[in-house]
Amino acid sequence: MRRVKWLVLAVTIVMMLASLAAAPAETAEVRFKNVSVHDPSVLRTEDGRFYIYGSHMQAAWSDDLVNWKMFSKLDKCALQPEYAVEFNEAMTWAQTGTFWAPDVIQLADGRYYMYYCCCEGSSPLSALGLAVSDSPEGPFENVQILLKSGEPGYDATRYPNAIDPCVFFDASGERLYMVYGSYSGGIFLLELDPETGLILDGQEPYGIHLLGGNHSCIEAPYIVYNEQTGYYYLFLSFGGLEVNDGYNIRVCRSKDVAGPYEDAAGQSMLECKCAPGNFWNNDDIAPYGTKLMGGYLFAPLAGENSDRESIIRSPGHNSVYHDEDADRWFILHHTRFAGNSGRYIVQVREMFFNDAGWPMVAPTRYVPDAEDKAELRLDGTFKLLRHEQDVNLTEHVSVAAQFAPDGTITGEAEGQFTAAGDGKIELTVDGVHYTGLCYVGYDEVQEAFVTCLTAMSDSGGALWAMRATGQD
Repeated sequence: MRRVKWLVLAVTIVMMLASLAAAPAETAEVRFKNVSVHDPSVLRTEDGRFYIYGSHMQAAWSDDLVNWKMFSKLDKCALQPEYAVEFNEAMTWAQTGTFWAPDVIQLADGRYYMYYCCCEGSSPLSALGLAVSDSPEGPFENVQILLKSGEPGYDATRYPNAIDPCVFFDASGERLYMVYGSYSGGIFLLELDPETGLILDGQEPYGIHLLGGNHSCIEAPYIVYNEQTGYYYLFLSFGGLEVNDGYNIRVCRSKDVAGPYEDAAGQSMLECKCAPGNFWNNDDIAPYGTKLMGGYLFAPLAGENSDRESIIRSPGHNSVYHDEDADRWFILHHTRFAGNSGRYIVQVREMFFNDAGWPMVAPTRYVPDAEDKAELRLDGTFKLLRHEQDVNLTEHVSVAAQFAPDGTITGEAEGQFTAAGDGKIELTVDGVHYTGLCYVGYDEVQEAFVTCLTAMSDSGGALWAMRATGQD
């Protein structure tokens, strides 16, 4: 894992010289320039600029993953100003003007290939097509429809809803694939022609079934390959996307792009689906998939600021970016807030891999050079949060736990911890063993840089912690 040398000194001071007082968290206001892009799919261009593309023809760009500028939405559609004409075939088939989550990739000819989709939303009547542009900002010109859902003979319990595409190259960098699907018959994989971006001949009409079925509440598939671990990671969103519907981000992995994919508990994701006739039942699918994050609240402690917008609801539909030069991973997703169902924004977080090769998501949004802003401290009171395995319709709430210099944890959670000089940490909390990573992150509610940790249990349970502010 990537950590800098000062972490060695910082952890050594805290753990071995606990009697020495360390500096408090640095209070500072970090300004995020937020954008409302639903279902953000990330692309980085050769000039270093990040683009995100989302539903309703929303798109934005950023140079730093913190400050975003919207440049397209349906009523000012830079991606295709004449979208009603250009994509008329898809809109006519789907009987709607609603565009769902697209994905954009640059292929060998230097052009940008946008995989768009139209679906009304209440039924699996959809069209997934391809459009191409010379610029990442459009205009994208339609090439053709690739897939349709709802044709004669279509069985919605077995076949996919043709939306939510993610297009990616395999480990060789030569073979191109598209993973897609939402609810209905589940998530499917098709191989594409890397020269044209079209579906290769000789495959089953919808491709390979990876998981889901019987209208399971599973969508937003996104696959990335990590050459260090040798695994393909399939990210998914379980639950519904509205503020009270329990959207949450999960992951599974496979050595083969076509699966079978398994979660951290060793379960085959092919078994993840609703029972026949038990449509949209979250209890059937909740045991599957390694849950990385769902709705949550870091409950402010005595002396801390209280802000209702700290209640995160329905984070989901993520994409992932790997900065190969710095070997840093980022996860981008949208989120909603309790008490404000209509508002959603994009959040970017760092993502780390534990020794078992499973990704762990940071509990704070990404801020450049945060490690320089405060000292890493593993003593004092922490707000400790467990995401659990459920499709949680309301937020999970943190508890207060005291981390002592001798490695014991007391309070509303009990156990022990040990930390290494490279930022790694092992914890046993209420009898459950976790491995993870400590880092300095920015607490938006308290407007301070504090010590944070993200960890995962041996069976895939996600644990976050954030050091409370206002301590000596």
